[in-house]
Amino acid sequence: MEKIAIVGGGAAGYFLASNLHPKIGELTTLFEQSSTPLSKVRISGGGRCNVTHACFDPRELVEYYPRGKKELLSVFHQFQPGDTMEWFESRNVPLKIEEDNRIFPQSNSSLSIIDCLLKETEKSKVEVKLNEGVLNIEKNEDVFKISTSKGEYEFHKLVVTSGSSPKFWKIMKRLDLQIIEPVPSLFTFNCKDLRIQNLMGVAFDLVSIEIQDSNLQSEGPLLITHWGFSGPAVLKLSAWGAIDLHHLGYQFVMKVNFVQQDFEEVLDFLNQLKQNQPKKNCYANNPFSFPKRFWQSILHYIGVNEQKNFADLNKGDLAQIAKELTAAEYEIKGKSPFKDEFVTAGGVDLKEINFKTMESKKIPNLYFAGEVLNIDAITGGFNFQACWSEAYIIAQQLHQV
Repeated sequence: MEKIAIVGGGAAGYFLASNLHPKIGELTTLFEQSSTPLSKVRISGGGRCNVTHACFDPRELVEYYPRGKKELLSVFHQFQPGDTMEWFESRNVPLKIEEDNRIFPQSNSSLSIIDCLLKETEKSKVEVKLNEGVLNIEKNEDVFKISTSKGEYEFHKLVVTSGSSPKFWKIMKRLDLQIIEPVPSLFTFNCKDLRIQNLMGVAFDLVSIEIQDSNLQSEGPLLITHWGFSGPAVLKLSAWGAIDLHHLGYQFVMKVNFVQQDFEEVLDFLNQLKQNQPKKNCYANNPFSFPKRFWQSILHYIGVNEQKNFADLNKGDLAQIAKELTAAEYEIKGKSPFKDEFVTAGGVDLKEINFKTMESKKIPNLYFAGEVLNIDAITGGFNFQACWSEAYIIAQQLHQV
């Protein structure tokens, strides 16, 4: 009987184990180096676990993946978010779709997902070895020799679900697999500009941002934090621009249009405001939908006195305000991880994998799923969906033995 090893006790590893028939499961061992498996599942979505996203057309779904778009199309045709929902709900974990289409357990607790995966893995009779990290892997003819912190083993099939692990990418390199050098994805921008000091928590419903001297741009909600800028617009740009921003050393100029209008439109509006409401105080009357604190910060930055009315604003004042609203430039110096949900761009080169089976093209009986691959997505449950889908496909392959 052929023995199977799963290396990595994260979302992909446990979903694979959960989908194995007991006849296959009892031949399978899952290795996890920590004492607490499924750590990313535990913290995802602020502890609620963003299981997946309500995008049920594979052609639309792949558009959320900066890396892996082409390869994942066939994967999602085999197992997509609707299948994920059915899988968990059929195992007594009811899910809900929120207004932004993110999907969470109705319990609002990641423990619902974790408990389900642990129970299903137990039903599958997979042996789980916690606190046993894999140190090395060798391929000798038809056998994988695995060295761990506690011993040596031999397996006929190997599934790598090790996540974003530099140590494991080195092991894969020794097996002659190509590794795309990993860089961070999904991060926020550090900025110490005076214009946003003391504005922590100020949010904008829709802005446009772009990186100066590049083709990188994005739009969506924006949030000012105590370290700089966050929110979907920034996170989306950080994912799509992960490699370019890495090359820039995370030092660049970000241009922001806070009002989704061009300079001339805003200048005309301000001139009309000056004409129609001349006696109204500038600081007390914010004519835009964003928070008043930001409006007052702009006025202070360009030197408008707090006693001035709209009639007192000169051409230069109006032009500066229009520029700050439509093309403000902020110097970004560094990045910060988005909460605890660290995601990388990079990993096993996608050219190495047959995505119909998730098997290595170069080494038979070697499979990959999850963040060990050069696949990543924007925030919203998409990274987990790739894990579920890839692991499900591998489970089907192992059942064909």
